[in-house]
Amino acid sequence: MKNLCGIDEAGRGPLAGPMVVAGVILEKEILGLNDSKVLSEKKREKLFDEIKEKSKYHIVFKSAKEIDDFGISFCLKSSILEIMQQLQKFSNNFLMDGNTNFGIQNLQKEIKADAKYACVSAASILAKVSRDRFMDEISPLYANYNFHKHKGYGTKAHIEAIKEFGRSDIHRFSFKLKALGEGSFEIQKSLF
Repeated sequence: MKNLCGIDEAGRGPLAGPMVVAGVILEKEILGLNDSKVLSEKKREKLFDEIKEKSKYHIVFKSAKEIDDFGISFCLKSSILEIMQQLQKFSNNFLMDGNTNFGIQNLQKEIKADAKYACVSAASILAKVSRDRFMDEISPLYANYNFHKHKGYGTKAHIEAIKEFGRSDIHRFSFKLKALGEGSFEIQKSLF
């Protein structure tokens, strides 16, 4: 579809770091696009620069604090609305990867759109690479957590680091960990 703006996110589920949402309108064909999760890091990095050269795009970061303060759905919806506003002069046709459009008018939704539509694949790549680069950049500032290895996701090593050092200011405090006994403990505590 000509002038379709694809939208996708990276970092909805990690325990630390931002969520990044990208919108892309491709102006030229790009070969090798796919859902960022099935591409190698090297391939994503190569495509990242080509996407930026051959498209209109907008990238939004929502910090861990914003996610804690407002919730993941609010942050996702406000990011999508910002992208639509920034790119509306180039397109009025928006497609989000996923199963909800958050009640946003003029936003289509489709599960696995990031594997079916080039512009959504491109958005997936911009979001993922932008987030990964951010986590790599901040990793030396949070040496106890090795963010460059797991990008803030809930790996065994990351959970062990949280057990030992607690959460940092870049962690999401609203995300409760069963491994730390937080799930049911929070509920029990509120009963008293």
